[in-house]
Amino acid sequence: MWTAAEAVSLAASDRAKLESWIRAKTTPQSIALRARIVLLAADGLPNNRIAAELGVSRPTIIDWRRRFAEHGIGALCEIRQGGTPGRIPALPKAKVEAIIDLTLHSEPKGATHWSCRSMAKAAGVSPAAVQRIWSAHGLKPHRVEAFKLSNDPRFVEKLTDVVGVYLNPPDKAVVFCVDEKSQIQALDRTQPGLPMKRGRCGTMTHDYKRHGVTSLFAALDLAEGKVIGQCYGRHRHQEFLRFLKRLDDAYPPKVKLHLILDNYGTHNHPRVKAWLAAHLRFVLHFTPTSSSWLNLVERWFRELTDKQIRRGIFRSVRELTSAIREFIAAYNRDPKPFVWTATAQSIIDKVSRCKATMETLH
Repeated sequence: MWTAAEAVSLAASDRAKLESWIRAKTTPQSIALRARIVLLAADGLPNNRIAAELGVSRPTIIDWRRRFAEHGIGALCEIRQGGTPGRIPALPKAKVEAIIDLTLHSEPKGATHWSCRSMAKAAGVSPAAVQRIWSAHGLKPHRVEAFKLSNDPRFVEKLTDVVGVYLNPPDKAVVFCVDEKSQIQALDRTQPGLPMKRGRCGTMTHDYKRHGVTSLFAALDLAEGKVIGQCYGRHRHQEFLRFLKRLDDAYPPKVKLHLILDNYGTHNHPRVKAWLAAHLRFVLHFTPTSSSWLNLVERWFRELTDKQIRRGIFRSVRELTSAIREFIAAYNRDPKPFVWTATAQSIIDKVSRCKATMETLH
């Protein structure tokens, strides 16, 4: 059986202060609760009765009795000069700097990055304190961003060419950003999902059934924002030639067509080069290697993935290609061109800084 706890010794001034906190409308409820615990304990009520009256657990009562006995009224909260409860005391500057240094220059044992709880345990503070420090200094150890610096020896030349087309398009010509989104899977779910309703998002199973793949060849009109797309069963130079012929048929013969492409092998196949040599209206601009971010059609591919493919349910390749065509048709009814703003020099400067940083780290 538990033994009855002794009544808390409470000075008259402390009692008056605690009672004023309870009466004040601006007092946080958590602090008002602690004040009630101490006042009832001072009145000699046993812990289990206090817990029943306040609707909290007995260990909570014991904990706050102990804190008050050891540290006095200041243990319940920080006190501002006005005598009202205030915010949690700020950590010393040295402690904050130590936590930042640990976050930036160390790793916990058995893990690749710190979490709020592991850092709190290592630094001897609360997880909430760690979160406040990380938020204030823009630190997010749980996140990482992917990157790839191009090693193309003609990087500056190709970059300047592509960005020049974006910022100063040629007159009396159409500029297309062209690429292929290959191996798009027709995925069906193993069980029907639940529709969205108030208070609950829609659901879908994590596993799926594969019903084949298709490859989308797409050309994004830089000026108008419209997209010409065609799905093919394979992703070879033959399909690329068929797509080029479709572009050729879509515009009058006298209109120059400038294509921004990556360095995929199908774009440089001998048969493709021979066809382009016979159709001089096509002018090709190649992005540097490992620089797909320079091709604006990649941004459109993200729209397609987010709005049509990722959450779609396709029981066949035919359903998948039909959904892609529907998306393109809907997009073209209200196209919104993507606007390129970065200059070639600003990109070159940024890449140079990244390379310098990598060389310093290694």
